[in-house]
Parts: sequence; C-alpha cells; structure tokens
Amino acid sequence: MFHSPVGLVHLLSALLAMAAGAVVLLNRKGGPLHRRVGYLYVAAMLVVNATAFFIYRVTGHFGVFHWFALVSLASLGGGMVPVLARRRIQGWIHWHYYFMSWSVVGLYAAFWAETFTRLLPMSRFWPAVAVATAGTMLLGTVLIRRNAAHLLPARLPKAAG
Repeated sequence: MFHSPVGLVHLLSALLAMAAGAVVLLNRKGGPLHRRVGYLYVAAMLVVNATAFFIYRVTGHFGVFHWFALVSLASLGGGMVPVLARRRIQGWIHWHYYFMSWSVVGLYAAFWAETFTRLLPMSRFWPAVAVATAGTMLLGTVLIRRNAAHLLPARLPKAAG
C-alpha cells in the first residue's frame, strides 16, 4: 500500500488533517479547542503538501496533483494570514472562514483521488476522480454557505474614513 516512506508520512499526515479538519468544522468556533486543533490541522496540511511534491507515482512527472498542492498551500495561506494579521485586516474572519473551509473540502476531494488511484484502473480513474471531486465540492459549497449564515456577521462594518 505504501510505495515509500514519504508516501507513508503523506498518508498519515493527511489522515491527521482530515480528523483535525472535521473536529474544527463540527465544533464551536473561536475557542481554545478550535485554535489548538486548527493549528494541528495547518501543521498536518503543511506536511501533506510538502510530501506531495515528492510523489510522482501516478503521472511520473509534475502534474495536476502537484498543482492542487499549490492551490492547497494558497488556501492555507489565505486562511491563516487574516488570523495572524487580524488587527490590520477588516473582515478577517470572513477570509479565514472561507479559505479554511475550502481547504478542508479540498482535502476531502483529494482523499477521493488518492483512494481511486489504489482501487481503479487508470482508464476509470480520471472520470471517477472528476465525479467524486465535483460531488465533494458541491456538498462543500452547500455546507459552507449554510454554516456561514449563522457563523459570520451578516455585514462587515464600514471602514472608518
């Protein structure tokens, strides 16, 4: 099942990130649990993305999954920069919520791709990944929008000036 030590680290950190992401999404936001588990999620995702750049088994070269790792890193940055600079970013919580939520959705979409690489022949792999990713993104869109309605303030305060 594991093709290399890097692959094992990639898998274990992805499983940790999936669990931490679920805990953050399913519990109260902003408290100590959210912060601790959220930082665990970010650390695990940094390992997932770093190790992804050393895995070339599916295509043999830098490919679509490596580009998605870059998108994932951008999503993490988009979610964490507002937290770290919240005193200087108006509406920081909106940026944090959406980027981090999409980070978790992307992780679950990547889970399907990884699972299908192990279960399906390549002739069925790409269509299955496309359908699973689209379904995951659709479900993520619904959940993110529904939760945003009660997690985030209805309107951003107007800028002073």
